[in-house]
Amino acid sequence: MMGQVLVSLLWQATLETLNMVIAGTILATLLGLPLGIILSTTGPNQILEHPLVHRICGGFVNIGRSIPFIILMVAIIPFTRFVVGTSIGTIAAIVPLTVAAIPFVARLVDGALKEVDAGVIEAAESMGASPPEIIYKVMIPEALPALVLAITLTAVNLVGYSAMAGSIGGGGLGDLAIRYGYQRFRGDIMLATVVILVVMVQGIQMLGDAIARKLDHRN
Repeated sequence: MMGQVLVSLLWQATLETLNMVIAGTILATLLGLPLGIILSTTGPNQILEHPLVHRICGGFVNIGRSIPFIILMVAIIPFTRFVVGTSIGTIAAIVPLTVAAIPFVARLVDGALKEVDAGVIEAAESMGASPPEIIYKVMIPEALPALVLAITLTAVNLVGYSAMAGSIGGGGLGDLAIRYGYQRFRGDIMLATVVILVVMVQGIQMLGDAIARKLDHRN
């Protein structure tokens, strides 16, 4: 009976972690991608060069990336309550996960877009393409494999963040490991959660790598 209960707890916690990671990754990508595009295209010698906008976006990204997740999660509890009505549980944990991942995604997108061959961009400009056309028809398609790997890296990081979220009532495998493993001295539960997290990370990375390889026109 105890084995069945343990399996049930692990299954439920795994689903909660997956929900947090998937939702956080999607939301962070939707918000971080435009920020990363702005950060990249407004930089020096870029198609939308604008020093002030670039400095503001860069400052926001740098500040966001410098705050440890556990501190951020506690600091924005009022905002989390405002958004979802509570600061405890899986749904509530998605808010700080998203906030923490947005600047991370933005910086990765910035790096991916800067790797696009300048000759391709110059060719598009010479053909009369507007900056939005260059961004969405040239830069993003060319950087797509790198962008997929950036999203993959974000998802992998959010697996670790979600485990930390469990330490203050965020649910998922981290919560299970703390409440049933650490506090009740159940080494088997601690080990099981670690194994599941490792498998989850490996699965996400393998999937992301496979998609990136398929999208890479150089292969």
